[in-house]
Amino acid sequence: MNDREIIRLEQFRQLKKEIRGSGEHLIIGIDVAKQKHNAFLGTATGKTLLKRLVFENNKEGFEKLLMHVESISASNGHKKVAFGLEPTANYHKPLAEFLINKKHDLVLVSGVAVKRNRELLDGRWDKNDMKDSANVADLISQGKCLFYEYPTHVLRDLRGLLSLKKKFKKIEHGFRVRIRNHLLAQFFPELDRYYGHSESENLAIVRWCLSPSKIAEMKYEDFFQLVTTRDRGFRQHQRLKAIWDSAHCSIGCSTGIAAEFEAEVLVEALKRARETIGSINEKVREICILFPEYKYLLSIPGFGPVVSAIVLAAIGDPFRFESGNQVLKTAGWDLNANRSGKRSDSVTPVISKRGKADLRYGLYQAALVASTKNKHFTSWFIEKLRGREKEKGIKTKMRVKLAAKLLVIAWTLMKKKEPFNPELLKIKK
Repeated sequence: MNDREIIRLEQFRQLKKEIRGSGEHLIIGIDVAKQKHNAFLGTATGKTLLKRLVFENNKEGFEKLLMHVESISASNGHKKVAFGLEPTANYHKPLAEFLINKKHDLVLVSGVAVKRNRELLDGRWDKNDMKDSANVADLISQGKCLFYEYPTHVLRDLRGLLSLKKKFKKIEHGFRVRIRNHLLAQFFPELDRYYGHSESENLAIVRWCLSPSKIAEMKYEDFFQLVTTRDRGFRQHQRLKAIWDSAHCSIGCSTGIAAEFEAEVLVEALKRARETIGSINEKVREICILFPEYKYLLSIPGFGPVVSAIVLAAIGDPFRFESGNQVLKTAGWDLNANRSGKRSDSVTPVISKRGKADLRYGLYQAALVASTKNKHFTSWFIEKLRGREKEKGIKTKMRVKLAAKLLVIAWTLMKKKEPFNPELLKIKK
């Protein structure tokens, strides 16, 4: 963590301790929008100093905000100023960077907290920009705010690329589903049973001969040459011969110009999406190498380049977390239970899932690989299952537990800058 972020984090922790009932803090709650922001200025004791200030999302508007803040702060004798905002898409980031560069205290207010606190203000759920800025200020005055992380450019680049990759993965999945559930379901339903094998050949069939009647008119040797790039042996011929035979008695609808054009467009678009994802993966790898912690993450069994990049982006600076429990909350692996009434003592806690879903998914895959491929993790997994083998879903639960342990191990290695040591897996008696 750089010196500025260390100072900001210490200031945030101090703010959380002293903000309740403070008479020396001026609180500015900001409701963020695309073009114009709304600000509310008040005190931690509940006094309203400026009910509404609307300012543009540009430098002139930001300076207007600071001018009003300095004026009110000076006239009321406030020694400290705390800005707070609720993140709205990416619209808050220019304002946040401007305030941080001006060395102002900036905190984040959770959207969930804003929603739940809205009704507490006046007993109604009514929502508008002016009330939301007052809502943000009210939450700050209670100390119900979060640290606004301002990562380095390299970390921001990594997070941005992973977000871009996620978008393209959704696009790729959409093309795949459209090909299989729209084109094949109508025009060549028999191909679907073979679709899980050699997708490149399946795409070639969709691209060049979507209509089964066109395949039926070909000799098998011509069909084979059209949809393959090389001869892979008996099993390949067996599969393609079965597809060729099924085309002769297919129940698929007759194709037209539009269907063939759609098949061409979808296949080419799918290939381009995959090429783009490959380029993004390469760029992600180049950025990850710049982090000294990356090689230590790769030393953990089950951690490949993809999972390591996800964990690295999620944790960022490991020193901003004070304990492993905070790291688990980032992934949504903290345990929660509704303990109320007669059954409060027998309730089984479940994970909150309030954190990063991509992080949970990636770590579960790492746990799945580690528990089956690595002898140390396999021993840990077997020991955890001992005596509970017949419980329903116990393997999944233990892999989730292993995934959570992997996250804490990754955080520990990033802090200590050392490779994985199997001693970290010792089971406490």
